[in-house]
Amino acid sequence: MYRSHTNGELRLENVNQEVTLSGWVQKVRDKGFMIWVDLRDRYGITQLIFDEERSSKMLMQQAKMLGREFVIQIKGNVIERTSKNPNISTGEIEILVSELTVLNESKVPPFTIEDETDGGDELRMKYRYLDIRRNPVRENLIFRSKVTMEVRNYLSNEGFIDVETPYLIKSTPEGARDFVVPSRMNEGQFYALPQSPQTFKQLLMVGGMDKYFQIVKCFRDEDLRADRQPEFTQIDCEMAFVEQEDILNAFEGLTRHLLKEIKGVEIGDFPRMTYDEAMKIYGNDKPDIRFDMKFRHLTPKSGTYGFSVFDDAELVVGINVKGCATYTRKQIDKLVDWVKRPQIGATGLIWIKFNADGTLSSSVNKFFDADALKYFAEQMKAAPGDLMLVMAGNTDKTRTQLSALRMEMAETLGLRKPDEFAPLWVVDFPLLEWDEETGRYHAMHHPFTSPKPEDISLLDSDPGKVRANAYDMVLNGNEIGGGSIRIFDKKMQSRMFDLLGFTKEEAQNQFGFLMNAFEYGAPPHGGIAFGLDRLVAIMGGQETIRDFIAFPKNNSGRDVMIDAPSNIDKMQLEELNLKLDL
Repeated sequence: MYRSHTNGELRLENVNQEVTLSGWVQKVRDKGFMIWVDLRDRYGITQLIFDEERSSKMLMQQAKMLGREFVIQIKGNVIERTSKNPNISTGEIEILVSELTVLNESKVPPFTIEDETDGGDELRMKYRYLDIRRNPVRENLIFRSKVTMEVRNYLSNEGFIDVETPYLIKSTPEGARDFVVPSRMNEGQFYALPQSPQTFKQLLMVGGMDKYFQIVKCFRDEDLRADRQPEFTQIDCEMAFVEQEDILNAFEGLTRHLLKEIKGVEIGDFPRMTYDEAMKIYGNDKPDIRFDMKFRHLTPKSGTYGFSVFDDAELVVGINVKGCATYTRKQIDKLVDWVKRPQIGATGLIWIKFNADGTLSSSVNKFFDADALKYFAEQMKAAPGDLMLVMAGNTDKTRTQLSALRMEMAETLGLRKPDEFAPLWVVDFPLLEWDEETGRYHAMHHPFTSPKPEDISLLDSDPGKVRANAYDMVLNGNEIGGGSIRIFDKKMQSRMFDLLGFTKEEAQNQFGFLMNAFEYGAPPHGGIAFGLDRLVAIMGGQETIRDFIAFPKNNSGRDVMIDAPSNIDKMQLEELNLKLDL
């Protein structure tokens, strides 16, 4: 028996018991006549003690040879500590060691395995198996496990059936780039790894499964950032005989359950907002509603502003930042520089201060008198002490830039509190978006999304105005899930492919299997997919998904621990009938 107890288990009531413990050496403190060793495992730390009065000379010599991260087993008696440590659960006891066995020695680790480590990101990713021994990483992975188990339990109790779908599927040109896998047995042909199980879950509805879910790996060959990885995990769900309201209610229930069980947070109503409202009020389709700072649109008193920057703009819009009229010129200049960065791309920023004494000052005083500034302040619902930040220009660009500034101000002012949760639904997305480069429409979600029934008549006359029967769940400014009511009629699906520029042959070649299935009694159906990595990170109070993945890739899509991707053997290439000029 390697252990009778874990290293986070023993308490005062265990005093005088003989125990066996195993784990890793966290730290050794050698005072010559007395040695303390912190022994660590997943469950906690227990202090071991060796001393010349009560330990044999050989045991003391063994203890002096211990190094960091040695794997050891000890036997000993639980005794009460004279100097207690309130910071750990076992801080009232220690083990007087009677036997010590080194199970495995360790090289000196390349970074300190403590909560606050001296290892940089790349180094810790290279030795991720060591990084996982640190409390923050281990706790993140345990937290992810708890969320996953609660998802499984909730959906199973609601009658959803867990079904696995294939990983080796057919490549399609829609969406992000596929990862492709050559087939040895079918020369010159390739599988693709799934970007989602979309068509398979629809086929399960045709098959009568009624309620499906799967916690599934998906793959997209796209540029990475903090909330993206080339392989990621979805909570993928589909339901038959449902309308949009059924889906929203079902998955509000799941989200409420997770926040209550995992975080102890009770959530009331989920606000709903149309896509158009979100873009107009917040400048993006995944607004963070934990704080206000809504967009306020400025209109001139007369037909024009008399200020070319505003008069030449499609949109003049601003945010009112409460209590920031005391910002110094240096602080405001810093904001101007921030919006001019290439990542934001603004040409400038106009500010108006509503001073505490009721006066107004601005960066455009020579263009607008006190009455005009007061009029703008009224439009922006400003009060004494507030700072108004205004941008102007092309509608889409200006909304994007001001939205970024809104988030930056909220971050600076501490308004994005990680322990607060504000979910909402964004609905009524455009079904299609026009691509200038290709000169055709693209599906905003995917080609299987149903149009709103009342907009079907616009498909022929004005496709760009058709709204999708689609919805996104947003949590704290992040899209955590998205879905739609699906097309289940072959004629409508064929019409959609026509709008998207597919020829009959292309549609049949790529999606003929789905079109054929629709001829055999496909029920009305719809679903949603949650990004598990992102959901877990936000619930854990962070936005970087990499911290909640056991073995993540770096920003170049590489696994630096196993050195992947890598070259493969020439014989393997020949078996796959591939020739590479290396």
